[in-house]
Formats: sequence, C-alpha cells, structure tokens
Amino acid sequence: MINRDTLLCMSLAGHPGNFGTRFHNYLYQKLGLNFIYKAFTTQDIDAAVNGVRALGIRGCAISMPFKESCIPFLDALDPSAKVIESVNTIVNDNDKLIGLNTDYIAVKSLIVRYQLDISARVMIRGSGGMAKAVIAAFRDVGFQHVIIAARNRESGLALAKQYGFQWQPLPVGIDVDILVNVTPVGMAGVLESDSLAYSEEMVAKASVVFDVVALPPETPLIKLAQRMGKQTICGSEVIALQAVEQFVLYTGVRPDEAMIAEATTFACAV
Repeated sequence: MINRDTLLCMSLAGHPGNFGTRFHNYLYQKLGLNFIYKAFTTQDIDAAVNGVRALGIRGCAISMPFKESCIPFLDALDPSAKVIESVNTIVNDNDKLIGLNTDYIAVKSLIVRYQLDISARVMIRGSGGMAKAVIAAFRDVGFQHVIIAARNRESGLALAKQYGFQWQPLPVGIDVDILVNVTPVGMAGVLESDSLAYSEEMVAKASVVFDVVALPPETPLIKLAQRMGKQTICGSEVIALQAVEQFVLYTGVRPDEAMIAEATTFACAV
C-alpha cells in the first residue's frame, strides 16, 4: 500500500510512454518494495529536475529531448554519462543529483548479444543524447567504419571528429551493412510516426537494421526490415535492458532473469 514512506521514481520524456511505468511498478509489486513509478513530461526542465531534488524523488529516467539539457541542473556526472555528455538516469542521493547513462550499457550489450560483425559498415542516423550513447557503444565494441548521418552539422561533425568516424547530413547515397536509427522518425505520437528512417533501397542492401525507438515496439523501419528478411534489433530491447540497470540503481535490488522477462512482457503488452 502507498503510504508516507513510499519512494517515488519517475521519468521525463517529450512523449511519455507506458513501458517504464509498467516495468518498474510490476517489479516493485513482485518484490514487495515500497516504491511507485510515474511518467511525466515538462516544458521546464530546470524546474522539473529541481523538483526531483526538492520532493525527494529517488530516481528519474530521462528521455528525448532532455538527455543533454538536464545536465546543467545536476550536481555530478557518473563516468558513464560524463564521457558522452548525455544523461538518461538521475539518482537522488540525499539531495545530491547524480547523472548516469544506462543506454550505453544496453546498446553495447545488444551489439555483443547479436554478434554484430565489427568489420561491417555502419550508418547511425542522429546526433542527440541517445545517439551519443549508441555511437560510443559501437566505437567501444570495435567498429571503425561508421558514418554519422545528422542534419545538425555542428553536432554531427563534432561527434564524427570525437570518435574518428565520418559525417554526412542525410542518410542517403552509401551502401552499408548495418543501419541504426536514433531519431524520433517512426515514433508514435510524432509527425513522422509513419515515416521510414531509411529508404527501402538502403534497407534492401543492409543485413542488420537497429531502431532504438521503443514505441511502437515495431516501427515502420523494423516492419520493413522484417518483411525483407533482415536481422532486426528493436528499441524495446534497449529500453528493457537500460530499465533493469535503472531499477538496480534506484532500489539496490537486481531481479533475476525470469522476473525481468516477466516484467518486460507485461510492460510491452499494451
């Protein structure tokens, strides 16, 4: 039962979904933890982050478009967030707000799990906070032939220079083996929800398609790739892995694999 001692965890996103709320609350109930989780959006990231501190909120998941804009309002950055200058998790330790990044951990784990060939040519579309985590993960696993496709010339060039990759403004014109989408294209609730992050021609020539968009679980890009018989990695896998790490940071408890699978199934069944 909720009482005055119940600890609140939350998320901040431009377009809040149900996954985090269902995932965390399922595990709280199963494990008998006195926590509750709620999703929010905001137009004032300064006030929202300071509210985490002022109200004693234990943890806060950060999604697009706040992964970078929240940083000035934090007290410290964990190395996982400091290196890539992107935060997806805030932990409140006695009014000290610490920013971390569990997206990086999740993406790196999936690259290894799916045994992606590090000699493959890769295109990563996007240059925002989540893209930073994805680009760093591919570099740290050992990929060298990576093109960053980003409309924002400044951020795209900066990331390419930082990681020793190439940059181009649009995701066109080059045949690659692995396509990765780290933009809102295909996300439910946005203007481009029915659009493809990559052309049919590029998908046809690729062998692997990786879309970090978690809502819907199968984006237009993933559906196209599946119809073409390509290997696919979905955003729901990323969000589940990173959510587990957040859960551990907030509660100090690591669920077993069976319970994580149950929680993931429950969270996706909407």
